[in-house]
Amino acid sequence: MSSTVRPTAGADETVYRSGRWLALAVLVLAVLLVAVDATVLGLATPFLSEDLAPTGTQLLWIGDVYSFVIAGLLVSMGSLGDRIGRKKLLLSGAVAFGAVSVLNAYATTPEMMILARALLGVAGATLMPSTLALIRNIFHDPRERSFAIGIWGATASAGAAVGPVVGGLLLEHFWWGSVFLINLPVMAVLVVVGVKLLPESKNPVTGPWDLLSVALSLVGMVAVVYAVKEAATHGASWEAGVAVLVGAGGLYGFYRRQLTLSAPLLDMRLFRHRGFSGAVLADLLTILGLSGLVFFLSQFLQLVQGREPFEAGLAELPAAIGAVATGLVAGKVARRFSVRSVVAGGLAAVGLSLAVLTLLTGSTGYPLLGAALLIVGAGAGFSFTVTADVILSSVPKEQAGAASAVSETAYELGAALGIAVLGSIVTGVYRGFTAPDGTPPDVAAAAHESLGGAVEASAALPRAHAEALVTAAQEAFTEGLRMAAGAGAAVLLTTAVAAWFLLRGQKLAEGVEH
Repeated sequence: MSSTVRPTAGADETVYRSGRWLALAVLVLAVLLVAVDATVLGLATPFLSEDLAPTGTQLLWIGDVYSFVIAGLLVSMGSLGDRIGRKKLLLSGAVAFGAVSVLNAYATTPEMMILARALLGVAGATLMPSTLALIRNIFHDPRERSFAIGIWGATASAGAAVGPVVGGLLLEHFWWGSVFLINLPVMAVLVVVGVKLLPESKNPVTGPWDLLSVALSLVGMVAVVYAVKEAATHGASWEAGVAVLVGAGGLYGFYRRQLTLSAPLLDMRLFRHRGFSGAVLADLLTILGLSGLVFFLSQFLQLVQGREPFEAGLAELPAAIGAVATGLVAGKVARRFSVRSVVAGGLAAVGLSLAVLTLLTGSTGYPLLGAALLIVGAGAGFSFTVTADVILSSVPKEQAGAASAVSETAYELGAALGIAVLGSIVTGVYRGFTAPDGTPPDVAAAAHESLGGAVEASAALPRAHAEALVTAAQEAFTEGLRMAAGAGAAVLLTTAVAAWFLLRGQKLAEGVEH
């Protein structure tokens, strides 16, 4: 098939021959934007909880509604980029992302914050598929593309590291909303430079954007994830059952409609490729096993171990360092050994590190935690970089947007499910702690909503009583975190075994495309 960005005369030739690395630098700014936003939220959660006073359920919604919406819209937005142009969609989404970040920063109620996070998900859904699709179209040499994907992934990891450090500095001097405003300068640079450097690319033979398919995808994804969240938090209920039926119906309707459309939003034939399907499944389950732990780790470092926000951000750096280091060499290692050994080995390393975190206590020294995070990052860097390469290499360039969207959908759906399931384990265990005798009912109720609520509510008690309440809450939170780490370890080790079989015989591309 012909490429939509190829070395012909004019601007495209310039981009291909000498400007592709500059174009990549612009694309990774978009990745940085999303990664920073995802990590600063966890760091800001204790401050946000104190100011907005959300319930435990609202706090979970603030954490995962972004993923709900972005998972429901990624396929639709990836397909839209294939149709109208990936550059156009990327730059429009970056402007919207910056504008909605302001709404997040100045939210005054839990409900407003949930709405702002949902709108941020709409904007975020335009960014990630466009960046990967443009990489697929700009880099024709598979080895160069592997390295470019490594840089793309390493930037996401670097953003995950920069977010807590910069966010920690801001939180020590400004209010919690300031952590969202750091998106604005990045967005401004992305748009101004991207207009000049990025080549436009799209699928020249696609049909109209089917709005019914968009609606079915959104309803199906959001309803299924909501059902899992409800069941994990409150047990089986008629609300969860109805949501499952609505979600399954929406996804089945989406699937059937794609088979009948001459220009579907998602070509279902992509899933016939075993490497493509295996890589997507590995991404989904890996993020599911990791995300719940990551969401609560910042709270553990600050509210249990008493670290300042900036120190908590620095404490999480080893994970990003490991991911950056391995992401840059993952393609080369996978070609020397094999795709399945690198992916399965990386996932097994992450699983074993999570298993070590089941030993975590409030007094655990940093060397154990730092070493575990370093290995988690290294394993994830190997796995995610190679699976992204497999997914992009499995499809024609014209379908890069849709394929990238499937990859990102798996990532975001895994994040939403992870926060819902593993986060609900933490919340469920936490709410079971017994408040010290004599604790006023209103204080006990506030303490059982969240750890941040317990710290705040204890201020109204005598010092000894307050310390006893906070200690009981911290111990319950840590126990929940240990159980979530154990569940995550089981998921990761199972995924490593599955990847070993599903990616058998899979190789990364070698020959240069023309």
